[in-house]
Amino acid sequence: MSKIRMTEAEVEETRAVISELAGRYASVEDQDFLDEANVMAHELPRRIRRELRNFRLFEPEGAMVVVRGWPVDEGKIGPTPPHWNDHGEDNDTLSEDILLVLLSSLLGEPIGWSTQQGGRIVHDLLPIKGHENEQVGTGSGQLITWHVEDAFHPYRGDYLGMMCLRNPDQIPTTFAPISSVPLTDEEVEVLSRPLYVIRPDNSHLPKNADDTNERTPEEAALVAKSFEKIERMCTSPEPISILFGDLKAPYVRMDPYFMETPEDPVARDTFETLQSKVDEVLEDRALEPGDICFIDNFQSVHGRKPFKARFDGSDRWMKRINVARDLRKSRESRLSASARVVY
Repeated sequence: MSKIRMTEAEVEETRAVISELAGRYASVEDQDFLDEANVMAHELPRRIRRELRNFRLFEPEGAMVVVRGWPVDEGKIGPTPPHWNDHGEDNDTLSEDILLVLLSSLLGEPIGWSTQQGGRIVHDLLPIKGHENEQVGTGSGQLITWHVEDAFHPYRGDYLGMMCLRNPDQIPTTFAPISSVPLTDEEVEVLSRPLYVIRPDNSHLPKNADDTNERTPEEAALVAKSFEKIERMCTSPEPISILFGDLKAPYVRMDPYFMETPEDPVARDTFETLQSKVDEVLEDRALEPGDICFIDNFQSVHGRKPFKARFDGSDRWMKRINVARDLRKSRESRLSASARVVY
């Protein structure tokens, strides 16, 4: 993992960019803001731009970079909301939302899912009552098993970004780059065959949509089709390989909690061996308020340790964003060339 600690001068330089944008846009979900974000991102401090460019271009084996030093104002952000769709007047995170989108724009294009958090680009990860034992980011009491984000989907993001607003209990994100997993040539060969299936994770299911957003009839119809597509992926998933790309330094695609154990004995044994080896190298990384973490979603897996939520406004609160290096690969599933929501 590499770290970039912002200097006071860089914080002030960044503040000026954010202030300009906050004066024009009330939300990062504004399409005009998203269209402009990539241009404005190049007004951030040069050192930060260079480090994130290097992370994108050189694909370091550490597969994670953390930008530190942004001061989170506890009073301004307010108490942790009870739900991602229930921000109150005391919750002002516009500056943090803008910063997360700007930094993400240096790695690619932020995207959202029509089947997740109402199609928002920036998600809130916070505990929701009733989700305690769900295998979702808004759960708390259950271990979030390590995985590749949205591993089931061909249009999954290349990077996962998370910004910590509050983490008083130092609840760790679990993390392991695939480069740290000691695999034999034989294991790599088996894992590179299309012998495995992944079903959609629970966060994309209708029961967790909790969507009260107003939509046009066209958008509503597309959302309905998206959930139909998710259902087909649940009932008839296509076989995939776990490892792909350059097998001397492979990319990874897996989510064991939502995968079936293969019937083929060699594939099954190799899959179980892989899981054991990942468990052995998995590390805890607790983010602090103001930390912005980017995970290479092709080179690593991540999860989260369980915790006891208090539901009193003081619980862990993170922002999440998915970033695609190439929007064109998902063009058939977006409303327009510049649209960021994948249906």
